Amino acid sequence: MSARPLIFGILNITPDSFSDGGKYFAADAAIAHGRQLAANGADAIDIGPASSHPDAAPVSAEEEIRRLAPVMEALTAARIPVSVDSFRPETQAFALAHGAHWLNDIRGFADEALYPSLAASDARLVVMHSIQREGNADRRATPEGDIAEQICAFFDTRIAALTAAGIARERLILDPGMGFFLGPKPETSFEVLSRVGEIRDRFGLPIFISVSRKSFLRAVTGRSPGEAGAATLAAELLAVERGAGCIRTHEPRPLSDALAVLTRFETVSGQD
Repeated sequence: MSARPLIFGILNITPDSFSDGGKYFAADAAIAHGRQLAANGADAIDIGPASSHPDAAPVSAEEEIRRLAPVMEALTAARIPVSVDSFRPETQAFALAHGAHWLNDIRGFADEALYPSLAASDARLVVMHSIQREGNADRRATPEGDIAEQICAFFDTRIAALTAAGIARERLILDPGMGFFLGPKPETSFEVLSRVGEIRDRFGLPIFISVSRKSFLRAVTGRSPGEAGAATLAAELLAVERGAGCIRTHEPRPLSDALAVLTRFETVSGQD
């Protein structure tokens, strides 16, 4: 492990999250949980105002902003770095205007109309690949061929468009997608997980991995989302070992503790 990855704590402010069932939909509950995630080792809080799983209901930008506003205000006032997980340009513009340090877009910043605002900001951009391209995950089959090459071709196109618009390349973070964003078969996510280092080396940019409680881990273990902590931690540590620079997780404390142990082990054993 060459460097400790950044930990993004997941804060779903939705009534229909697959992982926590609307537990933090109310603003006061969301704010309290965001603070707890930071106390548990998250370097940033990734706030999701709309669910993106295959059965999620669509949410307007106006509703996303209504959900975000009090939570962002409270967390930024507490000097907790915030990431906003939305593909809607209006929501992204609101997030930029209200102190977001990162934008996390499952469409990979497809809307060029927002590019001037992105270029004028200093927020970092998590550019996510998905086989859907248009938004939420669904259950379509993974396209035939080398999935890592398809992911890299997507990143080639997006990086070229964003940098041509004046967005500095070093502001970009690449997310290859996981779970249904890659297709319904667990093997596809495991293959991409195994090739994180290959993708990182090809672009020389940080790789952002979000495997927490996802369907491909539950398919292997037979666990519910609430019981998937051990499987999640194993996959996150594999991603770190393969070179991921950012991990998005529901449970930052186990990951932070595990990384502390690995760092101490490497120090004592003389590994890099």
